[in-house]
Amino acid sequence: MTDLDMLKRQFESCMIGGAIGDAWGSAFENISTPNNKATFFLGQIKEPVREWAFTDDTQLTMATCETMCTSPGFAPDLLAQAFVRYYKERRLTGIGASTLKAIVELEAGAHWSQVGRSGEFAAGNGAAMRIAPLAFLGSITREDIRDACRITHRNDEAYVGALAIFLSIRAVLSGAWTGENNLFDLLIPELPDTRVRDRLIDINFIQNKSDIKSIAKLGKDGYVVNSVPFAIFAATQVIKIGLHKMYESVIDEGGDTDTNASLAGQIAGALLGIDNFPEQLLLKLQTVDQYKWMLEIVCKTQKLIE
Repeated sequence: MTDLDMLKRQFESCMIGGAIGDAWGSAFENISTPNNKATFFLGQIKEPVREWAFTDDTQLTMATCETMCTSPGFAPDLLAQAFVRYYKERRLTGIGASTLKAIVELEAGAHWSQVGRSGEFAAGNGAAMRIAPLAFLGSITREDIRDACRITHRNDEAYVGALAIFLSIRAVLSGAWTGENNLFDLLIPELPDTRVRDRLIDINFIQNKSDIKSIAKLGKDGYVVNSVPFAIFAATQVIKIGLHKMYESVIDEGGDTDTNASLAGQIAGALLGIDNFPEQLLLKLQTVDQYKWMLEIVCKTQKLIE
């Protein structure tokens, strides 16, 4: 297999890994796991059927892929247009307030660099969740990453969160991170001084005596300072516990389950390769309504990677 063939396979496994995390996690987002033993002492209440479905995590990632297919480099104006088109075509599920505000303002004719939220309320994980495809474009710069973020999130923490995901995937592609060495040591020196970086430093200090459950106590909601470091740590556990258990452990902790599992799945997927995905997860993904649509975009984008 050539290096280019390997890169294309890693792209596929990154996208599929993210889609699995999103679809599985969407069925449990912000749902806690109550202990009903005291209340229902004669027997547990029946667990509701939870259907897998794609949310904006996968949908906006596909919008990024489609933009890559229409332009040889990164074009933020085209990405902004794709967001609006997806919104008009009713392809977006569960979009956050920052993204919705940006789309409404874009529809009204505002420039992509001036829309969306700014300040503290823009410090969500909505930019990080859709940045992964850009890691497979060799010409991408940090300014491109910032531009991709600021369409919806004009906030330094949101940018650094997206940059951390981007660099994590790049570390896989370059071979700098093999799953056996310390990913945090590779990331931290490359990130600006922010709360996201501080959280990564905190996790790095305790990671050898921690698991996904204990790291989740630091935060697992949609605040980028909580979400991105938690997801990155989860991805670093995949060699030890396996992909299925990684997803399950992230989702069991509640919070922003779809985005956290999607981010972890993107990184871990790129590392493992799709041949090492559990077959039952791949088969389950095929039952999702938008699966064929998603796969078509992934395959089209995969062919253009060079």
